[in-house]
Amino acid sequence: MTDAKARIAILGASGYTGSELVRLLVRHPRVEIVALTADRKAGQSMADVFPQFAPLSLPKLVTIEEVDWSNVDLAFCALPHGTTQQVIKRTFELAPHIKIVDLSADFRLRDPGAYEQWYGHPHQALELQQEAVYGITELYRSDIRKARLIANPGCYTTTAILPVVPLIEAGAVEPENIVIDAKSGVTGAGRSAKESLLFTEVSDGMHAYGVGHHRHMAELDQEYSKAAGRSVVPSFTPHLVPMNRGIYATIYLKTGAGVGAAGVHRVLADFYRAEPFVHVLPLGQVPQSRFVKGSNMAFIGVIQDRAPDRVIVISATDNLVKGASGQAVQNMNLVLGYPETTGLDQIALFP
Repeated sequence: MTDAKARIAILGASGYTGSELVRLLVRHPRVEIVALTADRKAGQSMADVFPQFAPLSLPKLVTIEEVDWSNVDLAFCALPHGTTQQVIKRTFELAPHIKIVDLSADFRLRDPGAYEQWYGHPHQALELQQEAVYGITELYRSDIRKARLIANPGCYTTTAILPVVPLIEAGAVEPENIVIDAKSGVTGAGRSAKESLLFTEVSDGMHAYGVGHHRHMAELDQEYSKAAGRSVVPSFTPHLVPMNRGIYATIYLKTGAGVGAAGVHRVLADFYRAEPFVHVLPLGQVPQSRFVKGSNMAFIGVIQDRAPDRVIVISATDNLVKGASGQAVQNMNLVLGYPETTGLDQIALFP
């Protein structure tokens, strides 16, 4: 890119991930937000929907049909799953020059059969599905730099893939014995009005959901199997907990002979030594979700279990930042040739 600022559109700006993109990008020194879309809220200002943006001068919310694509270099697509395929296909037809970072699940699975199995219908843009690059930045950096379409991963999957894939690739753990117990803040369910997300339904308790069939399992299967070179089917159970932000994944692993927690920690510490957004704690230290709130960081802890061949790995991210919009901006920086950390140097908000 030249010194001119990149022109950015955010499709679906009225949701949590869309507003988080705005929060991160308004202070990004190399980009300008030129278009913000919403469906039901088209015609309103961003401040009407999210009052925290009232002091800022931002484009009004419009429909996707009203976007002038000749004035856009890169678009973030923060639309609901299942609606994005046709939107992105049509956008590339109108503007082949642009780059797209998609935050939905529509392009994350490489296998069309797996997509149809998990989402209940054939993929509507197969050629783009094959072109899309899975957007775990630390694992696919070189491919992302060259990509036109990046499939930003899910929040649960980012939090569970970052600590486990390097261990599988190193042969430090047994792929057949992976158990992931994960908790999410309520923003992970989106902003739409749902009875199950009312304060009285969520506060003062927690519950598992999608037990045995959550769609993020497909991403875990895909990435763990790729790392192992054979089929891997982990156990994964998500839970809703009464906090606004955060993913907290407790991962139970069986190590190879003589590896133990020290060996697992060594693999992860070496793998992420130079990574700006993945922090491996000293052996035996346990991360907390508040360590990463509002930041693009992933904190990883490694703890020895009672049995010498069992290890507990705990991974924490902010589901709206590293689990969604922050990683999307990280990928945008790569695609546009900017330093990867640009606009993402926020320290966690604590307390």
